Amino acid sequence: MKLIITCEHGGHSIPKEYSPFFKTASKELQSHRGYDPGALDLFNTLKTLATYSHFSTNSRLLIELNRSLHHKNLFSDFTKELKTLEKQAIIEHYYLPYRNAIEREITQQISKKETVLHLSIHSFTPVFNGNKRSCDLGILYDSSKDNEKQWATKFKRSLQAVDSNLHIRFNYPYLGKADGFTTYLRKQFPDNYLGIELELNQKFTLQNKIPFALKNTILQAIKKALN
Repeated sequence: MKLIITCEHGGHSIPKEYSPFFKTASKELQSHRGYDPGALDLFNTLKTLATYSHFSTNSRLLIELNRSLHHKNLFSDFTKELKTLEKQAIIEHYYLPYRNAIEREITQQISKKETVLHLSIHSFTPVFNGNKRSCDLGILYDSSKDNEKQWATKFKRSLQAVDSNLHIRFNYPYLGKADGFTTYLRKQFPDNYLGIELELNQKFTLQNKIPFALKNTILQAIKKALN
């Protein structure tokens, strides 16, 4: 099995040519609306296990890399009023190059008769709309795919074997089959592709860093689950 690790929301950068549209967005860019705090730090630890890894540090407020082109939230409040040609330029320069690079790598591996496990690294805010989220780590997958369910279950057991105190939930705080990059890729690669999203609670994040012990727990659990 070949491991691919990605991070779609690693930072809150805005390309210089689009900075005028974000003059009033400093608060949003620094919040969970702008990126996934801690996700890039975890990604950088886990990528040592990967055959291939890829990440983005452009803010999701420019364009949402984890949404389909038809999704209503592809563009944020700061970019949704841009002209069609301006939106198309963002798609062609930032959205498609990122997603196409990963899709090409999966295509190459599957053409070699390999099975691809894709881990997409994210983080979530501890409180959303006033509700506290009761989870440390979410493992998102498509429950209709037996191979994803089996790996997710094995990974959860591996995590609990390393740290029994972690509160781990399947398909929380989001559903693994909701619109997203892994959902799109499952349709492109119905066989030999497993798309798993890891959602880490941002309560562990301090200055955009995750505690070493927690990162190591996740790293060791992935190693165990790959065997």
